[in-house]
Amino acid sequence: MLSSMARCLRATSVRGVRNLHGSPAVCSDSLFVHRDSPENNVDTPFEFTAENLKRAHAIMSIYPDGHKKAAVIPLLDLAQRQVGNWLPISAMHAVAKLLNMPRMRVYEVATFYTMFMRNPVGKYHVQVCTTTPCWLRGSDDVMKAIQDKLGIKVGETTADGLFTLSEVECLGACVNAPMVQINDNYYEDLEVADTVGILEALAAGQEPKAGPYNGRYASEPKNGLTSLTGPPPGPGFMVRDDL
Repeated sequence: MLSSMARCLRATSVRGVRNLHGSPAVCSDSLFVHRDSPENNVDTPFEFTAENLKRAHAIMSIYPDGHKKAAVIPLLDLAQRQVGNWLPISAMHAVAKLLNMPRMRVYEVATFYTMFMRNPVGKYHVQVCTTTPCWLRGSDDVMKAIQDKLGIKVGETTADGLFTLSEVECLGACVNAPMVQINDNYYEDLEVADTVGILEALAAGQEPKAGPYNGRYASEPKNGLTSLTGPPPGPGFMVRDDL
């Protein structure tokens, strides 16, 4: 016969195991391990251009001796921009060689930061923020408008290779929610019509204006300034009579 204490511990243990195994799996639209593909494998051609190699050495020179490996993030970004918004594994190997660091260390960085796209993306990488501030301001409507306009889902690329759609976490423009990032530009304070217009302009080869789309300047209050409404007075100096 089990004692009451033993039965209690056993029941607690069983419930704990059931709760553990009953939890839903956390999913991602990215695979964190590399899988060879025709366009992304160790034989994919990559070599820094002469101009970018010069930039790479200039970046490395910022860091003190013995700490050059700290340049891995800007060098990976440089390689990604050279390829066209994505980072093949052969480019990671080039960065590892340049910094004289193990390839695994470069993989760790490239898989940790979502700014690095490890598979081909379209000419315009559309990243929709759906974190709480943007969601409260209508990011679901923005996402649906993009999907309907482009005919793709999150993680997909249009057939013409122009657009890739991603859902991302906070992009740091919460006061201008909802917003999307397309390549290096932020498009903020969006309505559905604004979003569709931006996509149409990009598809036509135009450069839509970045920033807020509700008429405000930068991140000022939506209804206008309530302080700092005049020009700054400039530096002031205290005059002491006792000196």
